[in-house]
Amino acid sequence: MDEDSRYEAVRSRDGRFDGAFFFAVETTGIYCRPSCPAVTPKRRNVRFYPTAAAAQRSGFRACRRCRPDAVPGSAEWNVRADVVGRAMRLIADGVVDREGVAGLAARLGYSARQVQRQLTTELGAGPVALARAQRAHTARVLLQTTELAVTEIAFAAGFASVRQFNDTVREVYAATPTEVRTAAPRGAARRAADGTGIPLRLAHRGPYQAAAVLDQLAREAVPGVEEVTGRPGARVYRRTLRLPYGTGIAAVAERTRAPRTGGGVHPSGWLDARMHLTDPRDLTTAVHRLRRLFDLDADPYAIDERLSTDPRLAPLVAARPGLRVPGAVDPLEAAARALLGPAACGRLVTAYGKTLDTPDGTLTRLFPEPAALARPDGVPAPLAALAAALTDGTLRLDPGADRDDAQRELLALPGMDAATAALIRVRALGDPDVAPPGVQASDAWRPWRTYAFQHLYTAGELPR
Repeated sequence: MDEDSRYEAVRSRDGRFDGAFFFAVETTGIYCRPSCPAVTPKRRNVRFYPTAAAAQRSGFRACRRCRPDAVPGSAEWNVRADVVGRAMRLIADGVVDREGVAGLAARLGYSARQVQRQLTTELGAGPVALARAQRAHTARVLLQTTELAVTEIAFAAGFASVRQFNDTVREVYAATPTEVRTAAPRGAARRAADGTGIPLRLAHRGPYQAAAVLDQLAREAVPGVEEVTGRPGARVYRRTLRLPYGTGIAAVAERTRAPRTGGGVHPSGWLDARMHLTDPRDLTTAVHRLRRLFDLDADPYAIDERLSTDPRLAPLVAARPGLRVPGAVDPLEAAARALLGPAACGRLVTAYGKTLDTPDGTLTRLFPEPAALARPDGVPAPLAALAAALTDGTLRLDPGADRDDAQRELLALPGMDAATAALIRVRALGDPDVAPPGVQASDAWRPWRTYAFQHLYTAGELPR
């Protein structure tokens, strides 16, 4: 889009572009999402930025009305397989906070200087600034939804010091941390300290077929790790999480109400979630992994527009606009389920999974780590070989992995066939353009072939 097209999107408050770009107003010093319901500023006063971090780096603070830091992530990063796309997925997973820019660069196979240059050139901000914007959002969520002390929140959000935390919050929100907490929306629950978990709204753009996603997650649930409870239309998906600093249990509710318009011409919505974490430093990573699992950063407008041009798919898209493809919170879990199925994975969880310190109903264990399954005794050979490759680094299935390299390594494993490797590429790596081997796929479906087949599976036109 050129800047005139972006301004038209702002003028019409078009929610399709929330998260795709941000605009800032020079006369107010504020940056917003495109669908902000405030009075549209004059064109000459507007500047555009590809990321919130770039707007913050230029000295603009977040709008208190539209909360641009809470928009869905750009769908571009899930589609792109280049260094910038891979870097953005890793930054969202918290790699810069945990491993620094050097760790990010090592995962990408580039020097820190090259990564800095590519991100700054394309996005207007380097990895540190992008991670800082993410930390500011995490801090706001914790301030407004928990009773944790401000000092605890500073380190939980990933800041190196309380002073850095205070300075960043003031710069981004034009308010002190205490003022941000006081400005929480009326009725916001702040109960993390008493064991009820951190309440969250996981934003998505456009329509969302929650029922289809919950149906699939229920079919595939691994006993002891996942469960879906409740009646259709009001179900809750719950699962355990193994995280960098501790463990967690996440609950996401099925949402069937129509998404809100937010004053714009295209609707947006959210899924209600609640997070129980043994260490609040894991919040950013846990949220990102849930977003990948529920495919919340997809662009349903672009996907549906392309697939609707196909006569076979058009009625399926019309029946289920915004259909998503579930991803994974744990790539090994996704790979094991593709190889063995949920029931066999449940037996592996019982044998090798770590027991939670505080089990919650049927959720009693974590899915085993790769090292626990990289053994020839008791673990099926194909899975043991895959786990060993993950353990020694031969194979990578993390958010920043090169998808083509990962597929080559998967196909080199004993017992791995092309269909299973394709399924792992979809679920563990989130590739939106995968066609099962041996099944005819139209080139007109590119770059959304994964979603095309999801429509065919969901409609019963192809066996899963």
